[in-house]
Amino acid sequence: MHFAKDFLWGTATAAYQIEGAWNEDGKGPSIWDTFCRQPGRIRNGDTGETACDHYHRYRDDVRLLKDLGVKAYRFSLSWPRLLPQGTGPVNQPGLDFYKKLLDELGEAGITPFVTLYHWDLPQILQDRGGWRQRDIVNWFAEYTATVVKYLGDRINDYIIINEPSVIAYVGHYQGVHAPGLRDKRSFFAAVHHLNLCHGAAARLIKSARPAARVGSTFTCFPIRPASDAEADIRAAKVMDAAWTRVYLDPIFLGRYPAVFDRDLAEFIQDGDLESIHVPGDFIGVNHYSPDYARAESADALGAVLDYAHDSFDGRQDDDHTDLGWIIEPPALTEALLDVKNNYNSPVIYITEGGCGYNDGPSADGRIHDARRIKYYQRYLAAVSHAIRAGADVRGYFAWSFLDNFEWGEGFFARFGLVYVDYANDLKRIPKDSYYWYQKLIKTGSLE
Repeated sequence: MHFAKDFLWGTATAAYQIEGAWNEDGKGPSIWDTFCRQPGRIRNGDTGETACDHYHRYRDDVRLLKDLGVKAYRFSLSWPRLLPQGTGPVNQPGLDFYKKLLDELGEAGITPFVTLYHWDLPQILQDRGGWRQRDIVNWFAEYTATVVKYLGDRINDYIIINEPSVIAYVGHYQGVHAPGLRDKRSFFAAVHHLNLCHGAAARLIKSARPAARVGSTFTCFPIRPASDAEADIRAAKVMDAAWTRVYLDPIFLGRYPAVFDRDLAEFIQDGDLESIHVPGDFIGVNHYSPDYARAESADALGAVLDYAHDSFDGRQDDDHTDLGWIIEPPALTEALLDVKNNYNSPVIYITEGGCGYNDGPSADGRIHDARRIKYYQRYLAAVSHAIRAGADVRGYFAWSFLDNFEWGEGFFARFGLVYVDYANDLKRIPKDSYYWYQKLIKTGSLE
């Protein structure tokens, strides 16, 4: 099974997960700096204060990217590193860091796909209401304008927001991610304001840089009922709307799913849906696993989503990652065709795909992560099936380039193509999957 020569192979990271230097050179605190200090929030009490120390080691990391052979690298900018107060004066050392990183990538022949927002809101803006506050549309527009003004000559591909569903649902309804809220009204406020920020930023970028390409990245995965019970069937439909349709429908179709009309009504003002309706130049799809909804109350929005549900008889241990997430490649094909069929066949980049396996160094000092290679072979075959069925998939970004701080899982979960030895000066060791991906990029073959 082969991919076209112009298929874009890349890998991805996010600022808080790898940069470290959390309070250096004028950077302000983010909501994740605050959240990680709250007892019991993160596995083992880990934080991203040092993470992979990419802030100081970016040149070595770019060399690893160049050796890997990727044509593109997706990374995010830290809003509080650029604007420590959330708005106002630019932090020059933070700006200089991103200029140097972008220049290193340019010299290496690697195209940057820059994510404006990957979850690390300045804490000072959270204190003013964060995503619950409509003023965030203006704050985000100012941040976007700053990036375009100072870095726009180095960036052509913008991912505006990463996974708004996680920001709104996991951060504002479940309380499992920063800012740790558990409130239904906050969830719907965040949904609408995230959508407004997508529209505002997309229009601003295209106005200032007409040749730039813009899009946002969404979690796209089938959500199935955990049983044949009517309550589970309804829960699956509501959760599908809450995780996917409530973003894709207004951005691509100009309307919200009807199931949430009453909940969203208080936040919608005249002209909002027109402002949000900016499909952009591509859609980013993040996909890891299907999910199974199990109703636990009359409120279907509070359904439990189960990544490890045994949907098939005879499922074996190797059908789950070390995090317990289901390995089911046809679900990716299904997700890609859903985007194609329901949202006018957009250009698609798979902006995250990967697996958490915790293989460490063997006696020979290498990391033999055969399970990760098998995972990528199976999931990329699923991408190929979707392309053959008409999905316009143009590229794939492996998550992740480095083992890193994986949010609530801390450093327990290792998704990287490159092993980071946290106990030994953060030494980087390319895994067997790194060399397999290197060969794939050269040949386009999954063998």
